[in-house]
Amino acid sequence: MKQYVILIAAFLSSFSGISQDKNEEVAALLKEMISKKEVAGVVAAYSVEGNIIGQAAAGYANKKTKEKFNLETKVRMGSIAKPMTALAVMQLVEKGLLDLDAAVQTYIPDYPTHPKTQITIRHLLSHTSGIAGYKDGRESNTTVEYPTLYDALSLFKDRELLFEPGTQYSYTTYGYTVLGAVIEKVTGGTFEAYMQKNIWDKAGMTNTGVEKFGVKMENKSELYTRNNGRGKAKKAKENNLSNRIPAGGFYTTSGDMLKFGNAVLENVFVKESTLNLMREHHSLEKENNAYGFGWFLYAKKPNEGAIIGHTGGQTGNTSFLFIVPSKKTVSIILANTSRAQSSVNPVANKLLSLSLESSKK
Repeated sequence: MKQYVILIAAFLSSFSGISQDKNEEVAALLKEMISKKEVAGVVAAYSVEGNIIGQAAAGYANKKTKEKFNLETKVRMGSIAKPMTALAVMQLVEKGLLDLDAAVQTYIPDYPTHPKTQITIRHLLSHTSGIAGYKDGRESNTTVEYPTLYDALSLFKDRELLFEPGTQYSYTTYGYTVLGAVIEKVTGGTFEAYMQKNIWDKAGMTNTGVEKFGVKMENKSELYTRNNGRGKAKKAKENNLSNRIPAGGFYTTSGDMLKFGNAVLENVFVKESTLNLMREHHSLEKENNAYGFGWFLYAKKPNEGAIIGHTGGQTGNTSFLFIVPSKKTVSIILANTSRAQSSVNPVANKLLSLSLESSKK
């Protein structure tokens, strides 16, 4: 993702060729993607100061039945779930129910201890815990159902750490599974219930929730993928997300993602000072696209945190969210096809540029 270091240049130069009809502009970008058949269906939108400026959808939610992909189509968001979970954690920090520097065992007493440094909430938020990612492709594409997040911990909690907690950065989905289990222990309820009440309801997100394996949902896209990031989009086998719900187990729509981004900008979830803390560089030596608490920071020093957001990539999803707090802009792209970064990322870049250009008008 090094190419996104250059995005800070969007603050310094304009984007040419913007049409009068912003919906048509976005639609043209998406139709070009679909014409290459590298993505089955896709939706994209951007807003400035809470107002939707451009939005469009293209392709199919179901290629077999020819069901069109539209603005209301529900699709996986992938790892864009992580900033949502991070915001939930920071809400509990603000209330004094969680301590960033407390060990996991403070909240989950039987979580395995380590010889020297114990994993803390801060480590988990910033991917500096040493917890490894998926062991292999089979684990990522599992169909195993974990009834609770606590049960999901059994998959990885006893594995050897990659490094001493707090000494390095290594992106891991499982660290956020631990955070979800911590939220459940602290609140006494389910992670899903907490997210519904404190994140999605607060932002007015009526089409976002936890995906349930094998449960059919109205207006939900089918899953597609590409072989090793090559060739045309083809039908993918459904996998079970119960081992990673807080890190990548949600479905959503483009409209809900704009609501989420604007709620972040309006400090609906946490105080401005808390969001600023989340936008600080917490990922140690990682300089390009550094990581805060739940956010990638898409700019070099001294502008780290000027553009925040997150990528998403899992079976049936490639996505990108950008938020620029100083410009009050949000841009989102959600595709129903995995391993499609080569198509999605350039369009995400253009959407960001369009949003920044619109913010100047």
